[in-house]
Amino acid sequence: MGIPEGQNALGNDLPDEIMMKVKSFPSMPRSGIKLRALLAKEDVSADEIEEILRHDPGLATNVLRLANSAYFGLRKKVGTLKHAVMLLGVKRFAQIAVSASMSKSMDKAVEGYDLSPGELWLHSIAVSNTAEALAIERKLAETDDVFTPALLHDMGKLILGQFVKKEQQNIKRITAQGMPLDLAEHMVLGTDHAEIGAMILARWSFPDDIVNAVRWHHTPERINNATTKSDIVYLSNIVCQPDVTGDSGDGQLISPSSIVLNRLDIKLEEYETLAGKTHNWMKNLSDTLVFD
Repeated sequence: MGIPEGQNALGNDLPDEIMMKVKSFPSMPRSGIKLRALLAKEDVSADEIEEILRHDPGLATNVLRLANSAYFGLRKKVGTLKHAVMLLGVKRFAQIAVSASMSKSMDKAVEGYDLSPGELWLHSIAVSNTAEALAIERKLAETDDVFTPALLHDMGKLILGQFVKKEQQNIKRITAQGMPLDLAEHMVLGTDHAEIGAMILARWSFPDDIVNAVRWHHTPERINNATTKSDIVYLSNIVCQPDVTGDSGDGQLISPSSIVLNRLDIKLEEYETLAGKTHNWMKNLSDTLVFD
């Protein structure tokens, strides 16, 4: 489900050990499931969201912490969920709540990718909000719920990290020759974190367009039937890389796919401006949220 046929969609050729990890991966947090269901409705009240958060005090605390981060631009600090809804709006607040619901899964250190505690989650929040802002600013079609695949695009790293760590020397030897990390993963492990992430979301019964956007967030030009949603997640992800630079750390922007820029009707100069803004947003967020 969710991945074009003929492209290892079902993971049939994956090593048994990796498949076992996919099958045993925990379900999406119950609060996240309920909040996503609310986001799918046309009319959602603040009371409905508050009812879910009221039964999860830890989640409510994380929501307020996230809402108060400079990243979301509130002019004053909020101390209650109701006040946060008033200032952010119901939809925005619900998205923040979904983000916070995933923090328990995504705020851990991720071995193999050298991600410290909270780093994966911060990156995921940045990508999801960049994707949403880009979709709104460009008035792009097919962008309903672009926030969700952008938030969950790197879920596969939570499983694949331990296998990447074991094969780090082989993978680094390939990336040193200029091969992108996801392709190096596939060459060594028979899969990559994007494919594993898509398999997780398929098991969680997410719609095909969301699964596909996660599966191809590094290579949307390879999708048989490209969607605007996939292109937005791809572009948002590369502008949210640490320091908005390439792996070489030389301070150069990651060059986006010209195919994707053309499909989104975005000029290279506009991409560079977006990257600069996003870097500032990410700094505001990381300066506010601290992890152990």
